[in-house]
Amino acid sequence: MLDSIINGSFTTATFFLCTAASLILGLGVALLNGYKSRYSRSFALTLALLPAVVQLVILLVNGNIGAGVAVAGAFGLVRFRSAPGTAKEIAMLFLAMALGLATGMGYVALAGVFFAIAALFTLALTAAGFGESGASERELKITIPESLDYEGLFDDLLKQYTKSWSLERVKTSNMGTLYELDYRVTLRGETAPKAFLDALRERNGNLNIVCGRVAAKEAL
Repeated sequence: MLDSIINGSFTTATFFLCTAASLILGLGVALLNGYKSRYSRSFALTLALLPAVVQLVILLVNGNIGAGVAVAGAFGLVRFRSAPGTAKEIAMLFLAMALGLATGMGYVALAGVFFAIAALFTLALTAAGFGESGASERELKITIPESLDYEGLFDDLLKQYTKSWSLERVKTSNMGTLYELDYRVTLRGETAPKAFLDALRERNGNLNIVCGRVAAKEAL
C-alpha cells in the first residue's frame, strides 16, 4: 500500500498522478499553516506549489549524482535570498519539501498518510493551546534616564502589582542618554492597572512605558 508507484519505467500517467498528489498535499500544507495563524498570500502560494516543484526536481535528477549535488547547492542558496520566517513557517516549508520528495520518488500513499498524521498532530496541539504564554503574562518596556540606577529601581512596584517578574534585557538609546529596560511580568489580573503605570511614570520621569502581550519570538 505504501510502496512506490514508480516501478522501473516512468509513464505519463504516473507523472500526472504524482503531480496531482503534490498539488493537493501542497494546498493542504498551505491551509494547515493558516490555521489560527497570520500569513501572507505569497507564502501560502509558495507552500501550495513547493511540493510539486520539489517532486519535479527529484524526478529529473533521479539516479544522477552530479545533478543531485548541484540541485542541493541551489536549494541551499534559497536561504540567503529569503527573509527569516517564524519557526512554524520553517516547519511548514520542511513539511512541503518532504512531501515533494516522497511524491517525486513515487511514494504517493506514504506522503498522504504522513501529511494526515502531521496535520492531526498540529491541529490538536494548536487547539490545546500548546506553547502559548499565559493570558496575564506581559512584556513591559520602561525607559529611564542614564542618571538612574536601574538595579532594584522598580522592584517594590513590581512586587506590589505583579505575581512575578524578570529583567530580560537592558538597552541604551538616544546616544546613550537613555536606558530601555525589558521586563517579562505576570500580572495579578488580565490587564495592567492604571495605578501601576502611573507609579512607574512617576519613578522614570514620565518617559516612555510600553506594556503589551508577549511577542511570539519564533523567528530562527
